[in-house]
Amino acid sequence: MFFPKELLDNIVYYKVITILTGAGISAESGISTFRDKGGLWDKYRPEDLACQSAFDADPLLVWSWYQYRRDTIARARPNPGHLALVKWEALARDFTLITQNVDGLHRAAGCRRIVELHGNIRINRCQVCGQESNMEETPFDGQVPICSCGGMFRPGVVWFGAMLPENALRVAFQAAEHCDLFITVGTSAVVYPAAALPEVALSRGIPVIEINPEMTPFSKSATHYIQGPAGTVLPELVAVYEKAHGLSSPTDPNS
Repeated sequence: MFFPKELLDNIVYYKVITILTGAGISAESGISTFRDKGGLWDKYRPEDLACQSAFDADPLLVWSWYQYRRDTIARARPNPGHLALVKWEALARDFTLITQNVDGLHRAAGCRRIVELHGNIRINRCQVCGQESNMEETPFDGQVPICSCGGMFRPGVVWFGAMLPENALRVAFQAAEHCDLFITVGTSAVVYPAAALPEVALSRGIPVIEINPEMTPFSKSATHYIQGPAGTVLPELVAVYEKAHGLSSPTDPNS
């Protein structure tokens, strides 16, 4: 794997790492689309179901679609890209992972400091009192799950037209404002407000690395664009970081 010389020369100085991940890293685990070609859900657009108005009109339909999504995600496993980020978290002095994905694969891999900008599909949230529970505690069994307060549970994700969680945004921007290396993985970083995060780092003179199989509208703005899938690039980049810092992660059997 070829890495820019400037990056290799300076990687020893990077100790506060912020990562932004998007759909690309999940695609490598088989989560590339939620459209079932030729199936029941092919006639629906995601934006027509993942919204408050759809839930208000037909909560059972929306829940059925989300159960289909959950079943798809349940078959997926963290890939080498996810696992490399777990190792990087253990190596870095300070590490924040910001994700636009709702599949929970970063948590399944073992990452601890995660900012889920769009929520988590494995969580249910009551529309009335805001109580949260995991999908095992309040499963969808063909009927809309009901909270103890009497309100309907809905999937704990951010729907189209809704604001991102204020606290998640605050933590994400703080991470962009205080890191000394920012990396985007599997996202074009052109949809705001998430797209502003690498811009914040760039405005501070902080290097921003983009990792993607194909160039995006952001690629020319990035300090370094590294072409390739996350599952290939990240393990090698983390190995370079580990060697430069003379470190080994706590989970390393040779440590």
